[in-house]
Amino acid sequence: MTKQKIVVVGAGYAGVSATKFLAKKLKKDDVEITLIDRHSYHTMMTELHEVAGGRVEPSAIQYDLQRLFSRKKNVTLVTDTVTGIDKDKKIVKTKLGSYEFDQLVIGMGGEPNDFGTPGVKENGFTLWSFEDSVRIREHIEKTVQKAAIEPDAEVRKAMLTFVVCGSGFTGIEMIGELIDWKDRLAKETKIDPNEITLMVVEAMPTILNMLTRNDAAKAERYMERKQVKLLKNSPIVEVAAEHIKLKDGTQIPTHTLIWTAGVKATTDAADFGLEAARGNRLIANEFMQAKGYEDKNIYIIGDLVYYEEFPDTPTPQIVQAAEQTGHTAAANIVAGIKGGEKHKFKGNYQGFMVSIGSKWGVANLFDKIHLSGFLAIIMKHIVNLKYFFDIRSGYYMFQYMMHEFFHIKDDRNVARGHSSRYGNILWSVPLRVFYGLMWFVEAAKKVVGNGEYLKPGTWFGEGSWFSDTVVFPFPWLQEQATTGASAAADATTAASGAADTATETVAQAAHFGLNYAYGEEPMLVFDHMPKWFESVMKFMMPNQEVALFFQKFMTIVEILIALALIAGLFTWLCSAATIGLVAAFSLSGMFYWVNIWFVFVAFALMNGSGRALGLDRWVIPWVQRTVGKWWYGTPKSRYGTK
Repeated sequence: MTKQKIVVVGAGYAGVSATKFLAKKLKKDDVEITLIDRHSYHTMMTELHEVAGGRVEPSAIQYDLQRLFSRKKNVTLVTDTVTGIDKDKKIVKTKLGSYEFDQLVIGMGGEPNDFGTPGVKENGFTLWSFEDSVRIREHIEKTVQKAAIEPDAEVRKAMLTFVVCGSGFTGIEMIGELIDWKDRLAKETKIDPNEITLMVVEAMPTILNMLTRNDAAKAERYMERKQVKLLKNSPIVEVAAEHIKLKDGTQIPTHTLIWTAGVKATTDAADFGLEAARGNRLIANEFMQAKGYEDKNIYIIGDLVYYEEFPDTPTPQIVQAAEQTGHTAAANIVAGIKGGEKHKFKGNYQGFMVSIGSKWGVANLFDKIHLSGFLAIIMKHIVNLKYFFDIRSGYYMFQYMMHEFFHIKDDRNVARGHSSRYGNILWSVPLRVFYGLMWFVEAAKKVVGNGEYLKPGTWFGEGSWFSDTVVFPFPWLQEQATTGASAAADATTAASGAADTATETVAQAAHFGLNYAYGEEPMLVFDHMPKWFESVMKFMMPNQEVALFFQKFMTIVEILIALALIAGLFTWLCSAATIGLVAAFSLSGMFYWVNIWFVFVAFALMNGSGRALGLDRWVIPWVQRTVGKWWYGTPKSRYGTK
């Protein structure tokens, strides 16, 4: 049997899905699979709005084809543009060459449909490719920067009005990103965020028509809360450089019109000589074979295919349909090569989800489960992660998680920034809480003394730092006599002498170590105070009355530090105070080398750990804003004007 040559045109969702399936099922067969695309990467089209809206870097949605197919020895990648198909000779023609085929899969995708509206191509922005998303992102950044220094109020208002045409998934997700991005744009250009106007213009009387009306209403209410203007029943009839015109004659001044109103099959396939339906989509049968060329083994998949699952209802131009049409075509090619029955296409759409920004969305799963808000966004991430599992790309699954959960600024993820590596250190939270608990336990010992923890009435007695006995081993304090019976004084002196003797014995037998070794006595950092520190302590605690106050005060401070660390409040200050306390205890001859890790943990927690699942996340920014406004006033984009 001669080697079968399979050519797949287009590395979108459908093309990648088909190629992965073919490579797996035919890895032991004598086949050569060629995947041709004009780019060297696969674009995650469902996340274009994240790049256009400044949430993630452009590289976050580019998945290199070599990384996707590096382990598939039967797949050859070609970066080229297909210009035609010789159906009789079974040759795919490209700008740089030609490729023979026994089986051909065409999945070149779609492109925006402007329905012939004047000015869209010249003055509008579409969102259907990687290049589109980058162009929109750069345009918005530059437009806001120019508007910030524009003295003409009307021109400034038009420049800061951003209009999205179309209320399908792409349009609503784009406006959601602008909702999240607005504050950052305003801050960077020193303008009032309320100057930025966001608007959705829809020709139909309803929005998000693939969702239930109840779910769509939730989305509409959310956008209204975010001050997005929704204009329904408002077809756009003209797009000019500085305004758009509606069917009723209304003109809306704007320098940014993002067109997401429709999609059609790519015009690149129009010259292939295959039968087409509305929107330039190529007609296929239930096996995804091109109509009229079933004997040529030509298959159509993805947004390019027109197959009516139901009368007058073609397969939707969504990711689920793209992957499933690709899978159907690939399965039928395998059946043709290995023998077996062909598979009819049967759509299995498990639900629809739309994100409105990074933290809120709406989802309808299996027509039974309806989610909104946080849970809908979680579900969207799960679906995206499942996609990477389906195409067997652990690398890009990891990259996706890094971009969506860890390499995020301005809290623009479902965790509201708690997992971000920029300023918030999620993984230090367990250490921070443990450290706080350690301090709390040590402070509790000083409160309870020899009493019982569950019996508050026994607290503050013998052994407690709240008793009338000085615990600091400073010689001048121990030498001072306390008021009381002479017997008690003699007993105290004897006890003091015994303690000194025991300390000397321990010091002689102590072993240096940075962790406790069973059977060894730990070594003190300092077995006696340096002279200079003794002078300081004598000044601070000249007598027992002051020492007793310091005992109580330091215990309370330790409790407050412990609680603050656990709650993540003023973590930097608490960690710095901890370092100071450890230094003081060490110089006082009251701290062991085995516990010196206290210092290094404190330094580690000074990296902003309180902002991850801690109160510092809200308290510190509030303090910074309040103090900053008090000290510097409110920054403006232009001075000398009202």
